[in-house]
Amino acid sequence: MSYDAEDTRRRIFEAATAEFAAYGLAGARIDRIATSAEANKQAIYLYFGGKEKLFGAVVRAKLDEICHAVEIVPSSLPESVGQLFDWYQEHPELVRLLLWEALESGGERVEGEEERRETYEGHTAALVAGGVESRTAAQDLLFTVLGLVAWNFSVPQLRRLVLDEPDAAKSLARRRATVVDLARLIAERA
Repeated sequence: MSYDAEDTRRRIFEAATAEFAAYGLAGARIDRIATSAEANKQAIYLYFGGKEKLFGAVVRAKLDEICHAVEIVPSSLPESVGQLFDWYQEHPELVRLLLWEALESGGERVEGEEERRETYEGHTAALVAGGVESRTAAQDLLFTVLGLVAWNFSVPQLRRLVLDEPDAAKSLARRRATVVDLARLIAERA
């Protein structure tokens, strides 16, 4: 049986995503990633250059995934926000990764920041091209929409307490409808 480098990278990446989502950068262990990926630690360093770079690659890849899955367009903002909500619900690891990154970076620069900024600038430009009045308004719109959606998955205990809904599925369905309605109102103003 021959060695499949691409399969090894994929397994490492999947194991790292789970490890970082569960433990953050500081708590994650290369040993656990290697064991879970059925790979050796040297492969992790060879392919990714170390724990910090691997964490940055995982966050960037998850953000790229959502950027390719959902396009935020002013003319169909409610639908875009509904798709974004659904994506976050299916991929809760991104919120956890971003929260860990925020906690551990203390607001300082993060791995891959320039590339990520370029991606957001592309979304901002698309919003302006779609009719949002200015770059600043588009940035505010993008950040607000991301916050409206992500907050629902960032603090499930607060969602449960504030909404007084013991059934998480019903609560999320209601929140999705509310966020989509808010997006409709925002779109009318944009």
